[in-house]
Amino acid sequence: MLSPLYLLLLMGMTAYGIYFGAAHSVQQISADAARAAVAGVSPAERRDLATTFINRHAAGYPFIEISNLSVSLDVQPEATQFQVVISYDASKLPIWGLFGGLSMPSQIIQRRSTIRIGGI
Repeated sequence: MLSPLYLLLLMGMTAYGIYFGAAHSVQQISADAARAAVAGVSPAERRDLATTFINRHAAGYPFIEISNLSVSLDVQPEATQFQVVISYDASKLPIWGLFGGLSMPSQIIQRRSTIRIGGI
């Protein structure tokens, strides 16, 4: 009698655990890319450092396929901050077909990290 409820809870915990793992990985990629960009002197060098970091290391994060990442690197209008914005299309995660009645969050995960540009 309780097994359907138990299975629903188990599937929900599994699905949300995978989703939160992917969301955490996207946040870590953006934070790590922003930290890598700190060493850059010019906006172009910061973009290159962040892009290189993402291309070399993003595939090593759990639940992430680098082909599903969309990256935006930007110097803020005040020119005092550098921002890394990463969008991840999570539609290929195995959780979407797990249980049709389970309410799930958006399939696009977007996270951003901002660093302060030194010397200004």
